[in-house]
Amino acid sequence: MKLTVKTIERLKPGKKNYRVADGHGLALLIHKNGSKYWRHRYRRPSNGKAAELAIGVYPYISLEEARKKSYEARQLLDKGIDPGLVKEAIRLSNGTEYTFRAIAEEWLTMQQNVWSPGHAKRNRERLERYAHPWLSNLTVSELRPPLILAVVKQIEEKGKIETAHRVCSLISRICRYAVASGRIDSDPTATLAGALTPRRTEHLGAIIDPKKFGALLRAIDGFDGHFTTCCALKLAPLMFVRPGELRMARWAEIDLEKSEWRLTTKGERSHIVPLSRQALVILQELHPISAHRSIYVFPGVRSSKCPMSDAALTAALRRMGYSGDQVTVHGFRATARTLLDEVLGFRPDYIEHQLAHAVRDPNGRAYNRTQFLDQRRKMMQDWADYLDELRLGNIGASALMTTDGVISNVTGQCLAGERIIYSVSIGT
Repeated sequence: MKLTVKTIERLKPGKKNYRVADGHGLALLIHKNGSKYWRHRYRRPSNGKAAELAIGVYPYISLEEARKKSYEARQLLDKGIDPGLVKEAIRLSNGTEYTFRAIAEEWLTMQQNVWSPGHAKRNRERLERYAHPWLSNLTVSELRPPLILAVVKQIEEKGKIETAHRVCSLISRICRYAVASGRIDSDPTATLAGALTPRRTEHLGAIIDPKKFGALLRAIDGFDGHFTTCCALKLAPLMFVRPGELRMARWAEIDLEKSEWRLTTKGERSHIVPLSRQALVILQELHPISAHRSIYVFPGVRSSKCPMSDAALTAALRRMGYSGDQVTVHGFRATARTLLDEVLGFRPDYIEHQLAHAVRDPNGRAYNRTQFLDQRRKMMQDWADYLDELRLGNIGASALMTTDGVISNVTGQCLAGERIIYSVSIGT
């Protein structure tokens, strides 16, 4: 049976790679990671041995284009010519596979398992619009710092400073991949640091006053919205991950028995979020509702095949009467960073590591994902307990401390192994 676009779109990854034939040697290889590759099977004219010609990646090579390339391969075979050797000869003669576009396609394909579909689309569009018109047909060895700078400066001159930085970063990451895969010896963008106009600093709304934050938590508890949105809103301050990481959370990443969420962060680093008892309760309530119909913890309202909209939580905060200057979803990170340090007295390196920032030790080595895990697990539980107290209004300008916590201006007595509340004076 011939393939159709609808048939291809319905093909889902399995536990192993598998093929679906289109006919005349052409087939689509569906990788277990979800990628789809066009392959043309044939026998070499020289010895009759089975061989395979890589045609490209779907959907960047459409069904129509794949059939055309398969037909061209069959025409060569009819003349006794091996299409695989022809492709290799072309590569050796003009370096086609080492062009910036070709290397970029390889790198983009590798990111499909890490990025969300929306993020992948935006990055591809940035390359197509701002980089490929000038760099596409150049081999990566021909890229020079002045040329790359001229490309991104054109973007900057249009007032798109953030876009210029993002495009420069994409080009740099592609070049670093080319270095790692042996195509070039060094990254030509390495000398461009400081060459672009600095990004504008945006201060995202965040509440750092404990009493006011308690009022926000009560407003979240009383929010009358979609159940999935309500759960995400409650988890956002408890886990203080980036908004995109929260809405893209998958059930496969969450271990309810171990009370852990293992994810890949924005910086493509492995990260562990210890789950407090309060976070577990919310996830356990949500699990029977969404896990059976979606891979996402917070599936979209319109389609369970997609995560919730990136505007859903922001819209909920606005419905509660909070403006962007007052609070943002990303602002929960600033709140946690401030209160964990200034009120609960946790070490800054514990906090920064839990924020998935690039924390380094005195020798310049980045901490691994399990660094301080026991301490961070305790910190996340203390944070959740503290939020409960803020929510109840029991702590206006006071802090919840444990027996091994240390904070100045504390009065009270402590019995070993017990959790008690100390009165602490802080600024508003």
